[in-house]
Amino acid sequence: MKAFRRVTVVVSVALTATACTASGGATPGEARPSGTPAGLETYYKQKPAWTDCKGGFQCADLKVPRNYGAPGNGQMKIAVIRLPAHDKAHRVGSLVTNPGGPGGSGVKFIRESGQAFGKALRSRFDLVGFDPRGVGESDPVRCLSSKDLDRYFSIDTSPDDQKEVADLVSTSKAFAAGCDAKSGTNLPYVGTVNAARDMDVLRAALGDKRLSFLGFSYGTYLGAFYANQFPKNVRALVLDGAVDPKLSANEVNLEQARGFETALRAFAADCLKQPDCPLGKGSVDEALKKVSDLQRKTDRTPLKSTLGDGRQVTEAFVTLGIATALYNKQSWPALRLALKQAMEGDGTMLLRLSDLLVEREENGQYTNQTEANMAINCLDKPYPGDLKGVQQAAEESKKSAPRFGPFVVWGSLPCSYWPTKNTQQPQAVAARGAAPIVVVGTTRDPATPYKWAKNLAGELESGRLLTLEGDGHTAYLQGNPCISKAIEHYLVTEQPPKEGTTCR
Repeated sequence: MKAFRRVTVVVSVALTATACTASGGATPGEARPSGTPAGLETYYKQKPAWTDCKGGFQCADLKVPRNYGAPGNGQMKIAVIRLPAHDKAHRVGSLVTNPGGPGGSGVKFIRESGQAFGKALRSRFDLVGFDPRGVGESDPVRCLSSKDLDRYFSIDTSPDDQKEVADLVSTSKAFAAGCDAKSGTNLPYVGTVNAARDMDVLRAALGDKRLSFLGFSYGTYLGAFYANQFPKNVRALVLDGAVDPKLSANEVNLEQARGFETALRAFAADCLKQPDCPLGKGSVDEALKKVSDLQRKTDRTPLKSTLGDGRQVTEAFVTLGIATALYNKQSWPALRLALKQAMEGDGTMLLRLSDLLVEREENGQYTNQTEANMAINCLDKPYPGDLKGVQQAAEESKKSAPRFGPFVVWGSLPCSYWPTKNTQQPQAVAARGAAPIVVVGTTRDPATPYKWAKNLAGELESGRLLTLEGDGHTAYLQGNPCISKAIEHYLVTEQPPKEGTTCR
């Protein structure tokens, strides 16, 4: 789940429902019937018109009601892609996926990563990706111009005085107002409660009686929400990099910031063993102090960049760049080089890393990941409704997450001014009656702390925890044979790994 600050490599959402008056959705405690819901027959009977979209992929669009509470009052488009199974004679069905976010494009994910899935999954399943409502090619939420997004990401989200606070407030209000102006018609309906219902329409359109699903990060939230609404329609769900649905917005922000601190400490410990470490040769705490010093220095004097686009590498970009590299241990060598260059006055590599996290393309244009991320997060749970509450949470975060806490907390400030309000509260989900659901957690995951996976596995009536002892965000597709075998065997056979299974 992307949600560091306001992006998609992390998940910063808790499992709540959009207000029923806006979405017509069930609350987390209500289960949907396994058959076709009344009044939605036309949507459930759709047959995708698959067309070749190059590289062996097939693409189609589905129609879903904008408002499930009034299905005749407008529609939204859902973009879908699939990579057909190799072994059609032994095909199990479709494996629906979600890469995280909220705001991550499932179409892009399958196009870029589908071929990397294990042989068992490639052979036995059509690999399916979709852009959730408001994301990518599915009636995307839009709020700001690319120039405005450049400024938005450069803003200091660790304010030291009232002027910087006022700048954050005005920028956050402009973000919320821009979303209302450009996407106001769909804005009340892009939350996860509706995206989960869209997934059941997709399941039916794919011809599957029950859903097989592999969700990463925010995708675990979406998958858990689906299971809770449609428990009888669950075949096999893998929730990798889990979010704890019962946490409040402030709890999610604080624990996620702590997760990044844990990951940074692991990076620093490893860095000190390397000959090219820019953090010195002392203790881990001394190495972390050098990172803090770099943040403070760039808060006063931004670094230069050779990208030639006029952007200065502010403290915000330094922190975003570091966070990006913490998602995957394979990025640690790049982070060592980026920090070395930054300490010599060149912030180009950190800025490039930041651009990866927020999906800024080389031409200066952004995908709608950031805007969709904010729109969905702001609907999925309540955020502090006043500036004082945000300030208190940011100050509290400094105690246990001094390098990341304020950035995560202040990054959600637009939700305090959001035009469509949510009054639901976070709560645990059980998905009573669902088939076994596998929840995967990595012990030093920076974005979705391991304790969230343990909590979600315990909350789900049929939850089964699978642990990766290691670093990085999510476990599958990271090259661990033990994880791959356990997940692929479960998805093919519906037999979950034994309780307490740990991969190292």
